[in-house]
Formats: sequence, structure tokens, C-alpha cells
Amino acid sequence: MDLFILSFTIFVLALFVGVELINKVPPTLHTPLMSGTNAISGVVIVGAIISAGSGGLSPGVASVLGFIAVTLASINIVAGFLVTDRMLNMFKRKA
Repeated sequence: MDLFILSFTIFVLALFVGVELINKVPPTLHTPLMSGTNAISGVVIVGAIISAGSGGLSPGVASVLGFIAVTLASINIVAGFLVTDRMLNMFKRKA
């Protein structure tokens, strides 16, 4: 039970810090930074796969949390690539 409380506390703190950081980024920097977060999301996917495969908390909880992390990180990566591609198309010359 102590491990769960510690893990949940770290999760809530990370969530709070993440929301605060994203809200502090000005709109002009948000799109370029999104392409940089794709690499971070790749690391999150690797960690989530490792977490889903381990039986740390309990096999069911780790698998569900790992699946949720992989899903959300995948959505972030795909959206980041789409936004970056759209941004780069704005700078191409019209033929």
C-alpha cells in the first residue's frame, strides 16, 4: 500500500508540474516545442512498455496504466508530427 501511495503522489505531482509548464509556454513557442516533445513521448512509450511488462504494483494495474501511457504518448506523437508538418507547410513557397 505504501508503494501505491508513493507512486500516486509522484503521478499527481508530475501531472501538476506538467500542466503548469504547458500553461506558461507562450503560443508562439508552443508549436516548435511540440515537435521537441515527440522525443520525450518516445521515451515515455519505452517506459510505459517496460512498466506494463513488469509486475511492480500488481500485474493488472501495471498493464492498465502502461496501456494508458502508451495510448496517450502515441496520440501526442502523432499530433506533434501533424502540427509540425502543418507548420512547415506554411513556410513552403506556392508553386
